[in-house]
Amino acid sequence: MEREPMRVREGYLVKKGSMFNTWKPMWVVLLEDGIEFYKRKADNSPKGMIPLKGSSIHSPCQDFGKRMFVFKLTVAKQQDHFFQAAYLEERDAWVRDIKKAIHHIDGGQRFARKSTRKSIRLPETINLSALYLSMKDPEKGIKELKLEKDKRVFNHCFTGTCVIDWLVSSSSVRNRREGLLLASSLLSEGYLQPAGDTSKSAAEGLSDTPFLDLSDAYYYFPDSGFFCEGYSSDDDVVLKEEFRGTIVKQGCLLKQGHRRKNWKVRKFVLRDDPAYLHYYDPAGGEEPLGAIHLRGCVVTAVEDMPDTKKHDDDNILFEIITANEIHYYLQAASSTERTEWIKAIQSVARTGK
Repeated sequence: MEREPMRVREGYLVKKGSMFNTWKPMWVVLLEDGIEFYKRKADNSPKGMIPLKGSSIHSPCQDFGKRMFVFKLTVAKQQDHFFQAAYLEERDAWVRDIKKAIHHIDGGQRFARKSTRKSIRLPETINLSALYLSMKDPEKGIKELKLEKDKRVFNHCFTGTCVIDWLVSSSSVRNRREGLLLASSLLSEGYLQPAGDTSKSAAEGLSDTPFLDLSDAYYYFPDSGFFCEGYSSDDDVVLKEEFRGTIVKQGCLLKQGHRRKNWKVRKFVLRDDPAYLHYYDPAGGEEPLGAIHLRGCVVTAVEDMPDTKKHDDDNILFEIITANEIHYYLQAASSTERTEWIKAIQSVARTGK
């Protein structure tokens, strides 16, 4: 049986259209021999495929002055493809892996990564939706618990070890390594959610695997009613807070209006679950003026505004493109602050709901 190409890297990038000067977010998958791009992460069929054999990559690409962190991929037939990353480190990581893939293809070698992760082929009969229902079965499924860690109480959750134990004992997988891959698939498709810093860090790519087979890595079902209670160090009072409302970052930014294209100062509050960026009148008021849904969005730095007057000469701008292709333009107070906002929004867009 012919071996399936290994997935080297995947994530959202902004891709330029091949015929028109339009830039749209795409879920991009780098394989050993090519690049597939999808309209959405959940799509089964790619919108296109770019072969890497005989290709060359150019970075940085200065063909588009208003767009930062762009790289160009020129295929063997001399057709150019342009991609935009959110920040410098992300662009360089994509370029590095693509260069490595091209080098191995041209040299007739297999792509290999320095990683403890190995490819495990799951049985094709596994249905994640049906498996999720079995995991939630009140009698035979995974038991939801009340767990405490770092002076916080996590309600209606379970550990990563419990998930792998259940997968093995229910004969859903053949061993723990295969269970780890299956649990990672459940996590990436939203059937499981990370709870707490340990599991969230892994889900954000800071570990060898997105899912952790550990007793101190907590997870929960998205429709379980999960919440976290955090203890105040000042008065030792339990502050009950919906976990879905945790504030990741907040501060004032300039926002461009969609109709009049004018700029106004707004207070922004970034929450991790649900994944929304709410904005308020900085002068006061508890009700938000609006919200930007971040699940599946792409955020990138830009040097200038298309077809509009610049707000000032600093040009510390960034753009959020939502999953339904609504564009929001924001301006930070400094380049450092812009980078912090971009990374925070990226993290929430990947792990929030």
